Amino acid sequence: MEKRLNLLDEALEIFNDNSCSSSLPRGSCVLIEDSVETSGAFVIHHILKRSLSPHSSTTAILISLSHPFSHYDRILRKLGCNLAAHRENRRFFFFDMLMLGSTDQSKENIHNGGLIELYGKIQKAVEDITSNSGSSKCITIILDDFSLIEVAAKGSFNHSLDFLRYCCTLTSEAGCSLVILNHEDIYFGEESSTPMLQMEYLANILIKAEPLATGLATDVHGQLTVLNKGMRDQSWSPSNKVQNFHFKLKENGVECFYPGTRA
Repeated sequence: MEKRLNLLDEALEIFNDNSCSSSLPRGSCVLIEDSVETSGAFVIHHILKRSLSPHSSTTAILISLSHPFSHYDRILRKLGCNLAAHRENRRFFFFDMLMLGSTDQSKENIHNGGLIELYGKIQKAVEDITSNSGSSKCITIILDDFSLIEVAAKGSFNHSLDFLRYCCTLTSEAGCSLVILNHEDIYFGEESSTPMLQMEYLANILIKAEPLATGLATDVHGQLTVLNKGMRDQSWSPSNKVQNFHFKLKENGVECFYPGTRA
């Protein structure tokens, strides 16, 4: 049994919503930005573990364009979470979209069909969960990762951004929380930076996974900068809160600590 929060839990405000212990706040949108040097995928694994813990009443929906189910199942088992069992019990829904951008469909069909069909599946899953469990059920939607959504849309930022906006409506209409992983270093130049700016605007919690400014270290794998802008309602403070801490990846999880607190 986990007795205390770690720094990542605190930064994500995971235990702030009393109606959904061990969950992200209702209606929150979390954007994780990483790079080739420092992957932020461990944040997704951490959120999945928390959402599906025995103390949580959350149902998780994972849309993967980067890895098959077996990849997540193997990693989460090391973290003490059995995705296969949660999938069977309908606490975990997995959409394998690896083939979305590699079919023989034309560009027009991908634009008009693929992303619309994907959103329809997500929306239906949310409706089924709420109809079976009531509006009190917490739902976390995880998108891994947005850069491949753009690949599926044949490079059309407008279509991929429309898809993202549709997903964001589920945070306000159904009280879902939305988690998005994106690779910051694929955007270069002023025009290419537009997608990142749009996503950062939509997110109320922004997490940046970066390498250490001082270079490689054996006992520290990188640093996280978390900007919590607060929710866009009257119950949250509108002031921004920034936290920065180091992390070390372990076989059974992630350890976070403030700079200078390790010998």
